[in-house]
Amino acid sequence: MKQQTIKQAVTVKGVGLHTGKEVTLTFKPAPEGHGYIFQRIDLDGAPEISADVKRVVSTQRGTTLKQGEAIIHTVEHALSALSGLGIDNVLIEVDGPEVPILDGSAAPFVKALIDAGIAEQEQEREYFVVEEPIVYKDEKTGAELVALPKDQFEAVALIDFNSDVVGQQYAHFNGTTDYSTEIAPCRTFVFLHEVEYLFEQNLIKGGDLDNAIVIADRVMEQEDLDRLAKKLGKPSVKVEQEGVLNTIKLHYKNEPARHKLLDIIGDISLLGHRIKGKIVATKPGHAANVEFTKELKKALQEKRRLKGRPHYDPNVKPLFDVTEIAQWLPHRYPFLLIDKIIELSDKHVVGVKNVSFNESFFQGHFPDNPVMPGVLQIEAMAQTGGMLALSTVEDPGNWDTYFLKIENAKFKHKVVPGDTVIFKMELIAPIRRGICQMQATAYVGDKIVSEAELIAQIVKRS
Repeated sequence: MKQQTIKQAVTVKGVGLHTGKEVTLTFKPAPEGHGYIFQRIDLDGAPEISADVKRVVSTQRGTTLKQGEAIIHTVEHALSALSGLGIDNVLIEVDGPEVPILDGSAAPFVKALIDAGIAEQEQEREYFVVEEPIVYKDEKTGAELVALPKDQFEAVALIDFNSDVVGQQYAHFNGTTDYSTEIAPCRTFVFLHEVEYLFEQNLIKGGDLDNAIVIADRVMEQEDLDRLAKKLGKPSVKVEQEGVLNTIKLHYKNEPARHKLLDIIGDISLLGHRIKGKIVATKPGHAANVEFTKELKKALQEKRRLKGRPHYDPNVKPLFDVTEIAQWLPHRYPFLLIDKIIELSDKHVVGVKNVSFNESFFQGHFPDNPVMPGVLQIEAMAQTGGMLALSTVEDPGNWDTYFLKIENAKFKHKVVPGDTVIFKMELIAPIRRGICQMQATAYVGDKIVSEAELIAQIVKRS
């Protein structure tokens, strides 16, 4: 599948649900690889906010993004429309702090985008392929989201509010679902008893009976209803029986569950990649959707790093064997921790360490449960990186390498006797004045066992 954008700019106008402010939003075509980016054109410098899960700062009754000082509220419906229509690259200009709520669904955004036209681009789409279950569970709320292997995108939402009015509901989206007619028109919903609380929290300033389904799951006193009517700008609100307020006609019997599906599609678009997999969401909400998307992001980043895993063939003669490494590095047994260098360029180096039970550190480091110390994995990374740094100077055997900084070190799996560890070091920035900054990744088989960012300096011996 190719990436897609829109053919021309298109604008929608409305009020922000929570801020109550008038706002104009314009979707604009964007180049390949651009993704979804919001731009606050009302602020100095027109700052941009990437639609990335790491930019989420709030999930209170909506998803809010922030980058630098710029903030944008309630992004999920617009993002759902873009993702549901298969649009990959769009610049979203907004002249206020919130995406307009319109009728509480994604349908007005879908109509605008279809009017703008969808254009195929040259570059292929990049997918996140779910290869094993990924689970997020919130014990407090009971929300649970699971990603399962599937050769196309599919999503299921199951909701249960312990309400006789709403009941347990189920909604399903797959390759045969028409997003624009079956999902997009489904409106946000709120229980009547929650409305006053939301007003007290300084939210839903733009709330109206026209942009949400209000569900009365219990009969309320008329005095309370009159107070709500005043806040909603309505002459009166009546609840004569439990049900949907003001006899709004539902588009579908399971419209609340379908709207939850709409929100899920919008929130997980913050991953920044299309998904090939099945999402099963029980009692979803913005907070759970975002935390689940963060788990997907972790898995995606792990897969990306594994894509760069060097291939080690022990039958191929190394660039440096252990005796040749010792001619460059000052370390000696038992502290020379690299056996081979198998790749070396001006930007990266790959070293190999064959871990045996005879290593000196196993004598005292958990001898009954031998594990290679994490600090020695870091040292092995540094020695591998030292070979790259020393390759840039004359007479490399007369230089030493010293640590300046270690950052973001993570140890993910144990390294034990019998493992072959592959250390890949990649320059983060060009080497200047003997100082090298490197991203280090250690692999055993198909697993990343440790990683870190290292800064070191090579110094000529006096």
